[in-house]
Amino acid sequence: MTTRRDFLASTGLGLASVGLPALHLPSAAAYELIIRGAAVYGAAGTAGAELDVGIRAGRIAAVARKLGARGADEIDGKGLALAPGFIDIHSHADGGLGSDPKAESVIRQGVTTVVVGQDGGSRVPASDGTTSFRRYFRRVEAMGSAVNVATMVGLGQVRRIVVGVDNRPATKAELVRMAALVEKALASGACGASTGLEYSPGAFASREELIALCKPLRARRLPYATHMRNEDDTLIEAIDESVAIAQRAKCPLQISHLKTAGARNWGKLDAVFARIGAAEKAGLDVTFDRYPYVAWATGLTNMFPVWALDGGGEPFLKRLDDPETAARIRTESEDKAALVGGWHNVQLSNVAAEADSDAVGKRLDDWGTLRGLQPYEAAMALLRNSKTNVSTVVFGMSEENLERILAHPKCMICSDGGAFAVSGPARSGHPHPRGLGSFPRVLGRYVRERKVLTLAEAVDKMSGMPARRLRLSGRGKIVVGAWGDLVLFDPATVADKATFEDPFQYPVGVPTVVVNGRIALRDGERVGKGSGKALRG
Repeated sequence: MTTRRDFLASTGLGLASVGLPALHLPSAAAYELIIRGAAVYGAAGTAGAELDVGIRAGRIAAVARKLGARGADEIDGKGLALAPGFIDIHSHADGGLGSDPKAESVIRQGVTTVVVGQDGGSRVPASDGTTSFRRYFRRVEAMGSAVNVATMVGLGQVRRIVVGVDNRPATKAELVRMAALVEKALASGACGASTGLEYSPGAFASREELIALCKPLRARRLPYATHMRNEDDTLIEAIDESVAIAQRAKCPLQISHLKTAGARNWGKLDAVFARIGAAEKAGLDVTFDRYPYVAWATGLTNMFPVWALDGGGEPFLKRLDDPETAARIRTESEDKAALVGGWHNVQLSNVAAEADSDAVGKRLDDWGTLRGLQPYEAAMALLRNSKTNVSTVVFGMSEENLERILAHPKCMICSDGGAFAVSGPARSGHPHPRGLGSFPRVLGRYVRERKVLTLAEAVDKMSGMPARRLRLSGRGKIVVGAWGDLVLFDPATVADKATFEDPFQYPVGVPTVVVNGRIALRDGERVGKGSGKALRG
């Protein structure tokens, strides 16, 4: 039976309810694009129902069992699943968009929106004051980004601008200035505030400082997203601190890439979930995200004690040679290596020094052997030669815990990765495969093979949940009036191909991606120009 809603959708009259402008199309075509007969997810009450979806003026103009009208362009979705474009709630794609706005590895995963400015390290405000959030948003759209870009304000960057990189408390005047920068960023469209409390200079911020800087989030109900102070031996204490900051600032809490790092900490997951549940019961709006791998990516300096990074890279290197500090640094660094099972579990993904380029892709101890160095000496040599600019992938997490985290109802999916390509300027180093495969990996491994999630649950964790979390209006759902961000994929074949040994491989089973109503990927081939928008909170 045809309902009134079906009739309105099939005729396009449903557009009137969302106030979209009239669009002049050829008389025989009511829509710019129709995707027909796909199993639709992300539309209320229709999970898996075969529907037609019509796009007009960049937005979804119709969702119906059968659209009688024609589209100027049509795609047969029979046998495929259609979902809202995936939203990567914790992305570092901003690092590569400037040199390659096509964002190949992002689009090919079905991701249509990236949320950047993570781990306290947003690109704006600029240290020299030349770049504001408004200017940044204009630049994103001017570059022709393939994907939508939302950004948080990094509290580490704010501290760097006002306080610097020294390990000292902020003065009252500095705290006022930092809070004003956060308020200005949010007023200009930042979608939250982030911290990287294992990194300099964010690690030097006190709890009271972070509470003060998070208070502007309250009125907008935007989250405090935190790479916590610790994710291994003092993980529980770090959870407690994160909860306390959000509770006192009265803002939502987003725990970034939740993990239990190091085998001796794998048993803490029940306690972590208990802490999160208790915080929620006490009234805190708390969620978290995670990428689907058991290795993380970070700088090699993260294998060294954070106190040694006081003042930045140059003072750190001097401390490595100072007899008063060198022994202590080595002891603490070797303990960090032991935590993850030894230096062999540290893979080198990029170095700044050309002379050490042969290290890229190798395990640290193996490269040390080639150079006649013990692992710790090899680490120090790399840091000295590259002036601390060395990237790594570190293996130290539990597959069982990963599955439990992904399945938790408060978890969203992220990549925590950059934007790459198999050729051109975006092919650099030997990155973590998460930047090329996270979302298809969830659909292939953890939905189809492992059955950790249902397809509907996974789609919501990749689209609806992050859209609601960040208040991204008109994103993360397939309903009339929503923006035309869509991904068409094959549930039977979708899979990641990138590996730790060979990361530069695109996923399979994602033939079509649409961004703001424009096709970006069709039959696995890139088409059209970048149609991404800057999304202001």
